[in-house]
Amino acid sequence: MDLKEMEPESEVNEGQAEPELPKLARKKPRGLLRQEKLKDLKNKKKIQKRDRKLRKASGDPKQVPRTIENTREPDSTVFHSDDENYDQKTQDLAAEFEHDEFADYYSDLYKPKVLITYKEKPLRKVREFGKILTEIVPNSVRIFRRDASVKETIQAAINKGYTDLLIINEDRNEPNGLILVHLPDGPTAYFRLSNVIFPNKRQRKEFTDHRPEVITTNFTTGLGKTVARMLGAVFHQDAEFKGRHVVTMHNQRDYIFFRHHRYKFLKNKPYLRELGPKFTLRLQYLQEGLYDPKCGEYRWIMTDKRHKIETSRRRFFL
Repeated sequence: MDLKEMEPESEVNEGQAEPELPKLARKKPRGLLRQEKLKDLKNKKKIQKRDRKLRKASGDPKQVPRTIENTREPDSTVFHSDDENYDQKTQDLAAEFEHDEFADYYSDLYKPKVLITYKEKPLRKVREFGKILTEIVPNSVRIFRRDASVKETIQAAINKGYTDLLIINEDRNEPNGLILVHLPDGPTAYFRLSNVIFPNKRQRKEFTDHRPEVITTNFTTGLGKTVARMLGAVFHQDAEFKGRHVVTMHNQRDYIFFRHHRYKFLKNKPYLRELGPKFTLRLQYLQEGLYDPKCGEYRWIMTDKRHKIETSRRRFFL
């Protein structure tokens, strides 16, 4: 090819704009992006430090961050020590508790005797979970109810002198529900069971036959205190401190976290070692009397959809 024929083509190429680089080629190097991010973070910290100094110099009170707990909707049944009528509320609640279903237990008139059972044909994990509960709850017995209905099981437990009945439900080989019936007259509570973590072999070796101490915390409303009394009535009041076992049921945003620890003191400092199991309970309903899903009267019930019963995410019931 003759060189003269190529000259016009080169002139056209020189006159045209350079092709735009693809988007990926225009991206900044990763190191440069990281440097810019660190620089922005450093500037943000400088501004926050300057604002803290100005606030301290002006004498303004320290700002409290807004959380769901400190912005929760007011509830007339919530008990706080700084309330104006706290003493009156406490007296009314104590008078109510003197005549509720658990008054005999907290008056130490009887010792709890607990029956733990399952659905008709429980699978391995559910049986293991029931066995662990039997080792933690004093004076408890686990049985298979086979083809007996829940009402028949309740009647049989009453006839044999049991004070509480625990029924473990399951779904896809996982425990997912817990029915707690206080005998002989109720009430009945159903909890959704989740986040179940079983203890390992080393933790199981530290289980003893001593009666554990029981702590229920952060139950602030009237309904919450009733649920706390119901859960506490499953365990003995006379703890055996020699075993150094403690069972904690802590309420946080209507979720009840169950933990089992063993403690010891070294140089006057307490140390905790978790033994398990640990799981989370979510109250679905509290029913008057014995278990009767069709005709029973409910004190409180959670519907299927959260927004149908809760007007706000900042409203809690326990």
